[in-house]
Amino acid sequence: MIKKVVYTKKSPNPVGPYSQAIQINNFLYISGQIAIDPRTSKIVSGGIKEQVIQTLENIKYILESVNLTLFDIIKVMIFLKDFNDFKIMNEIYQNYFQSDFPARTTVQSSLIPGALIEIDAIAYKP
Repeated sequence: MIKKVVYTKKSPNPVGPYSQAIQINNFLYISGQIAIDPRTSKIVSGGIKEQVIQTLENIKYILESVNLTLFDIIKVMIFLKDFNDFKIMNEIYQNYFQSDFPARTTVQSSLIPGALIEIDAIAYKP
């Protein structure tokens, strides 16, 4: 088993004692990402639409840093501050995942101040 800490400057720095992702052999475990713009280290302005896009872009950049794509994601966990945002989130999500969808769980949850969504993911590449 080979364990590797994954880090890219294209995604925001962790705000606590955790890694952006951990790669173990062919699996990549991506820590919960929120809509932080890596250039400003602040949550993007706007609403749920802007936050979903930034969060998924942060995940995409982490994947790209180890030569993976969104297609390699096998499991997604989505945390919404307000479940009324589900419809908008789902419409944007479908722009990123268009076929062979990963398994997914979506729950309403308390998030850090300003965050409307958090997403973590597991990717696999044979």
